[in-house]
Amino acid sequence: MSRASSAEAAYQFRVWLRAISPTIWRRFVVRSDSTIADLHYILQLVMGWTDTHLHSFFIHGKDYGIYHSGGMIFADDPTTVYLRDFEFRLHERFLYTYDFGDNWEHEVRLEKVLPVEPKQKYLSCLGGARACPPEDCGGSVGFLALQDHFRLGYTMHRTVELLQEFAHHRGRLEEEEHEELSQLHYWLMADQFPRRLVNQRLRWYATNDPRWRDALCL
Repeated sequence: MSRASSAEAAYQFRVWLRAISPTIWRRFVVRSDSTIADLHYILQLVMGWTDTHLHSFFIHGKDYGIYHSGGMIFADDPTTVYLRDFEFRLHERFLYTYDFGDNWEHEVRLEKVLPVEPKQKYLSCLGGARACPPEDCGGSVGFLALQDHFRLGYTMHRTVELLQEFAHHRGRLEEEEHEELSQLHYWLMADQFPRRLVNQRLRWYATNDPRWRDALCL
């Protein structure tokens, strides 16, 4: 099996969350001269996370990532480790973990190595499925429990009732009702993936537009 060339190239990756069904996944293209730090932020943007928790990559038996106070200490500066340095094999996989409490494990696979053309943009999301899980929802176990609750145990009557309450008493809902409405909104949209929005945020990142950082908080 051949290795990806260390020369300038573009990598097409597919990333998905382990232990989630139906699968939450994304497909994106990034240049091989992107760094591990770049890849961290790109994964946050394409998945839809808020970068409020610790993370790590595990590649070729070694941990990589951006250091945060109280977190893991990495041997390498993530801004000087380039994706091409790993000489990935086609279809090779590695692990990206986000939030060591909820322990979201992302499996990342190299699908294609593409030639770089000067006028072509090489930071883009080609596709995906389903919305990113809510932060701090209890990891895959908590997420699947919520999925069952809202999709199997949540009656249409209660859904309509809550939406009517919001429409008529927009400013007077109890805190618990606001939380319930927020969760309901997520699950009503859980099967949708906003690819256009993701690509807008990737364009901001590629051009160093500060709005990409604000997007992580949305």
